[in-house]
Amino acid sequence: MPKHAVYLWTLPMFHCNGWCFPWTIAARAGVNVCLRRVDAQAIFDAIRHHGVTHYCGAPIVHGLLVNAPEAMKAGVPAGVKAMVAGAAPPASMIEGMEKMGFDLTHVYGLTEVYGPATVCAKHEAWDALDIGERARLNARQGVRYHLERDVRVLDPETMKPVPQDGETMGEIMFKGNIAMKGYLKNPKATDEAFAGGWFHSGDLAVQYPDGYIKIKDRSKDIIISGGENISSIEVEDVLYRHPDVLAAAVVAKPDPKWGETPCAFVELKAGAQTTPEDIVAHCKKHLAGFKVPRAVVFGELPKTSTGKIQKFELRKQAGSAAAINV
Repeated sequence: MPKHAVYLWTLPMFHCNGWCFPWTIAARAGVNVCLRRVDAQAIFDAIRHHGVTHYCGAPIVHGLLVNAPEAMKAGVPAGVKAMVAGAAPPASMIEGMEKMGFDLTHVYGLTEVYGPATVCAKHEAWDALDIGERARLNARQGVRYHLERDVRVLDPETMKPVPQDGETMGEIMFKGNIAMKGYLKNPKATDEAFAGGWFHSGDLAVQYPDGYIKIKDRSKDIIISGGENISSIEVEDVLYRHPDVLAAAVVAKPDPKWGETPCAFVELKAGAQTTPEDIVAHCKKHLAGFKVPRAVVFGELPKTSTGKIQKFELRKQAGSAAAINV
């Protein structure tokens, strides 16, 4: 970040220390631009009026901008630098940001490891690839921050690295002096988090031959259907590619035969007339049959103040409320 940057706040400063940007902006003699609420119009107005150069946000925030009407985007300069984290970003969102002319950096981390702790470092050779392939590569992670000693995808049972084949799933683990000392007055949780000498993130991922990491799911969000593991993120990525989908989340729904099946909660764009059957048909084109949602629920998705979708609320609905079986 250069000196005198103009930084737009879509994050609360208390959450994970605002991804560590409150002191960063002060150190770079920058300008802080704050919002009363996070919506597309307010963000675009602030960028135009204040000359915003940088901002950070969860995927849902960037999605608001990508899906905003073209008239709302008029006069917004290209080259605004944005950072995405807080949840695994769908490739369609990364692709949409690039089409807007925004320079997007994908980072990953947790409060326990300082905040952003790995970054998707871009390669010049990627510039020659088509936009879809660039989006796929930029959705990965893996280059540690310089103060992190190491980050790897390990088998949580054996604590051995998984094969770097882009397929074998393990847990992302960190080691380094910017990891926390522990949870306050909770030695049991601390011991569990640092079992084997590594901090266990709880995020499941695969690692590629080039060392980059692709997050597949939170360990608690994996759907086990008939003995097969289904990544909710993989299904969500397909849902986001439907032209009428504004936001999507997939959770496990109890099933008497399969144990669990995917249940898709979908927030449609204004005026969309898509049916649950349309959503299922779209998924069947891109997913193996057992990964296709067996239930689809339309409505506004519950979100935190930082824009994260509250999956725990959706799990309650999937377990008790009547979903639309298709």
